[in-house]
This record gives sequence, C-alpha cells and structure tokens, in this order.
Amino acid sequence: MTNPSNIKIIARNRKAYHEYYILDTFEAGMVLTGTEIKSIRAGRVNLRDGYATVQNDEAWLMNIHIAPYDQASRENHEPRRARKLLLHRREISRLLGKLQQKGLTLIPLQLYLKGHLAKVELGLAQGKKLYDKRAALKEKETQRQIAREVGRRQKWSD
Repeated sequence: MTNPSNIKIIARNRKAYHEYYILDTFEAGMVLTGTEIKSIRAGRVNLRDGYATVQNDEAWLMNIHIAPYDQASRENHEPRRARKLLLHRREISRLLGKLQQKGLTLIPLQLYLKGHLAKVELGLAQGKKLYDKRAALKEKETQRQIAREVGRRQKWSD
C-alpha cells in the first residue's frame, strides 16, 4: 500500500458530486502514450465531460481532454481519444453487471499520479434530480451560515 504522500492529484471532477450520487468507486490505470503522460504531469487535463464504458470485455475512458504536449512535434496525441482502462477481469464483469441497471453510469472523479503511474478514480454514479440538486445547495449554504456564525461568536468571546 502506498502512502498518501506518494499521490499527487492532477485533476478533479467537482461537478460530478453535484450532478450524481456516487454509489461506489474504483481505481484504474490507463494506457497512455508518451506525450499524454507528459501533458498529465503538466496538469493539462479536463475530466468534466468524461465517462467510461465497457465494450467487448474491456473498459474504455471516453471524452476526457488531455491537452496536446507543447514540446512534441508531429508525434502528438489526439486530445479526446478513447483510452483503455486497466482493470481486473472480475472488476470489469462486476461493473458490467451494475452498469446494466437502469440509470447508472461510470464517471471519472479524479486523475492522479501514484508514484510514477497515472491512475483514474472512477465512480459508479446515479443521476440526481433537479430537486435533489436544490436540496444539496440549500444544505451547503446552511452549513456555511452556521460556520460563519460560529466563527463570529468565537471572535467576540476572545
């Protein structure tokens, strides 16, 4: 097991927690080219519109944007190409079973470097309804107001 100091988070999909309920998470490696890993290390990644699928017993990460590497010449990569995910066969079959349920999807939550390897954390997600999103925003705002009020009271008691 690697220690948390060995992990460097490159990109997070913050919108995922607003749009979806995350039911389960998985860690997967990715098959990358040389220019892609260099661009990832430079932090030029966008996970916002990404999702993962299972096709022919293989998992694929679709529609994430890894910017072209500036110092590369004609050997650069396609920014939004499909990237193969490295998962065990039993994980893929388990995911396939869950993805066939109505309303579930697989989305990238964060991309990070674990040692010298690029990993992606995938979340098995179910979409939120509009009223759920509103309730979550209301709860978040209430928590902010409580924290603000507690801070004020501590300031006056000092």
